[in-house]
Amino acid sequence: MVDPQATKRLRWLISGAVLWAAIIAGRLVHLQIFQHAELKAVARQQQTRTEEIQAARGAISDRNGQMLAISMPVDSVHINPLRIPDLTVAADILSPVLSLDRSVLLDRMRKAVSRRTGFLWVKRKVTPAESARLRALKLDWIGFQKESRRFYPNGTLAAHVLGGVGMVRKEDTQERGNAGIEMALDEELRGTNGKLILLTDVTRQAFAIDDEVKPLPGVNLTLSLDSRIQYLAERELARAVASSRARTGSVVVMDPRTGEILALASYPAYDPNEPPAPGENPVARHNVPVSYASEPGSVFKAFTIAAALETTRLRPESILNCGNGTIQLFGRTIHDHHAYAALSMADVLAKSSNVGVIRVGLAVGEQRLHEYVSRFGFGQASGLPLPAESAGILRPTRKWGRTSIGSIAMGHEVSTTTVQLARACSAIANGGTLVKPRLVLKREKPGSAPEFTASGAGEQILQPETAITMRQMMERVVLSGTGKAATLRGYTSGGKTGSAQIFDLATKKYTHTYNASFMGFAPVTNPAIVVVVTLNGTSGGSAGFGGAVAAPVFREVASGALRILDTPKDIPIELSQAPVKEVAKADLNDLPLAEISRGVDAESPGETAVSSVTQPPVRPEEGASAPAAGPDRRIFSETAGPRVPDFQGMTMRSVLEVASARGVAVEMSGNGLVRAQDPPPGSALSPGRAVRILLSR
Repeated sequence: MVDPQATKRLRWLISGAVLWAAIIAGRLVHLQIFQHAELKAVARQQQTRTEEIQAARGAISDRNGQMLAISMPVDSVHINPLRIPDLTVAADILSPVLSLDRSVLLDRMRKAVSRRTGFLWVKRKVTPAESARLRALKLDWIGFQKESRRFYPNGTLAAHVLGGVGMVRKEDTQERGNAGIEMALDEELRGTNGKLILLTDVTRQAFAIDDEVKPLPGVNLTLSLDSRIQYLAERELARAVASSRARTGSVVVMDPRTGEILALASYPAYDPNEPPAPGENPVARHNVPVSYASEPGSVFKAFTIAAALETTRLRPESILNCGNGTIQLFGRTIHDHHAYAALSMADVLAKSSNVGVIRVGLAVGEQRLHEYVSRFGFGQASGLPLPAESAGILRPTRKWGRTSIGSIAMGHEVSTTTVQLARACSAIANGGTLVKPRLVLKREKPGSAPEFTASGAGEQILQPETAITMRQMMERVVLSGTGKAATLRGYTSGGKTGSAQIFDLATKKYTHTYNASFMGFAPVTNPAIVVVVTLNGTSGGSAGFGGAVAAPVFREVASGALRILDTPKDIPIELSQAPVKEVAKADLNDLPLAEISRGVDAESPGETAVSSVTQPPVRPEEGASAPAAGPDRRIFSETAGPRVPDFQGMTMRSVLEVASARGVAVEMSGNGLVRAQDPPPGSALSPGRAVRILLSR
């Protein structure tokens, strides 16, 4: 007979086993079904390691395909601390080869071991020499991974335009732009990084690839810069800064028809391949032509006079009372650089008369002057794809003082950047259109068709005839005014000098340092380039004025740029280089326009010059004061006889047709298109005299 107690214990045992089995089965079901996703993720996290694959950064080139910035593959070094037999020996090996602090590296390795970490970056983006030395050791606990590093093959060339990536500190590894185009268009340039998922063992050492997401390279950019013109601008700028003892400087070369920037030079220079050195002056990395706004001084007079041509009855030949060099403006006495009694408006620009241009500004009036200055783009950013662009300062008229109209008319109480001046000067050079500066010509995604940047139509801010008149007046600045140092070989040129005395905010006084500048264009008839030069903080009295230090930079940069662009010459070289003293002795009737207009006296301090060529006085406007005797007003004279047509740029056949229709006799020499004429357009032709015309190809 079976023992009942034993049977009972057996049943309890079987029930317990069944219950235990049920619990285990339920747990397995819960783990395998309900917690499957969660546990799988945990296991994957333990068994895999994700490495980011850096996308190749887009290259940057100039308009001719010259590489300005490019990313190259380099090695990054990592180790497995758990496989290193002796950490101190490893630190002794790695630190001298990679130029690392031994104690810091050893501490990092010990912390990695304590955390049971099987992967540790030692140094990223090492040099080829460092990589070669480590590879030669053939140590299994040292690993290498390819990454990309940014290189600027031309060193300092266009550094302020390009900027840099990941070079603020030596330990930086992320390729993100920190200045210039690299920063402004960083998102386009850097592309999208990929991922590499690795299967690892218990020591976190990878043994297989589980999954991979390929990186998408960044966009390649083509800039409007021409490396040859950029080099020329930077070279001449550095020379001028050294000779004038300026603190900073800038040069902008622009195509006035399209707004394309051919050169954007800034001084001081730096090498974007190198991080800032300890104690380095941060000014070296400032983009002066874009970010630094200052009082433009006398170059601004061109825009005041342009406004007068459109809003008043003043014409180039109109005579203005210059008060023998002083003017009282609401209790404030303003002095000129020279005691002129009266000047034509053309001479006000050529001689850079402060009093004369104040008279012009008063005739224009506050509201209209502010309107036209705004039209030229002052007081607003140009929209260049560069960080920290300054809009300058142009206060609304309600914030002007009683004498502000006089100050602004001659380029004070307003601040501008070199880029803004180049844009405004381009409106005069291209026939009155305010174009938007362009720096990026083309974007190209790998595997896609290039995407060209549209230039835009621009805004017509001046009448074409106003722009033409301004070009003629600005040519006279170069031929007989303060800008004679801007004369080019084989090309006509026009421009305006500027020397703004720097105001010291601490002492509330003007210093003996200047912002010396020159803005100009060439050739005059159909300008191919605009060049603006600014030197900040020049010294040495008149030796630091714009005509003395900035105009020669224009001459060298413009001459070289026109040759590089293969722009046809518009005057014979022998005429553009005729000795000035010989011109003064010659018979005026035997000389072409280019030589009649040329001044013969040296520029006097304060950007003033007096021509030795004298003409009969012109008939003044009603209410205007009588002209002073002496200065040359031949271009805008008003005597009896038919008006001389403008033959500039015409063919020989067109000249004959126009001359016949107007009843004007002509004498022509040369072949091609009209490059010079005497008398100039608008002059009264004396009875029996023919218009002498010079043609060249």
